[in-house]
Amino acid sequence: MKIGPKGQVVIPKAFRKSLGLHRGNKVIFTLTEEGILLEKPRGDAVAVFKEIAKSGKSVKVKPHEHVEQLEERYR
Repeated sequence: MKIGPKGQVVIPKAFRKSLGLHRGNKVIFTLTEEGILLEKPRGDAVAVFKEIAKSGKSVKVKPHEHVEQLEERYR
């Protein structure tokens, strides 16, 4: 692949399709000993919560409901 004048490269269509990448998606670049690793970020939690908020559905959770389970998990 060639690097363009702005330092850009094109992700081959087969890779984009297999990863489910589309125009406007974000990716993560990590520098490794072998080169550059490009990753698709995991789901965006903020975007998920925004979608839930837009739907108007309420989530009923008592604040103390799962405290013991969480405390045990993080010990």
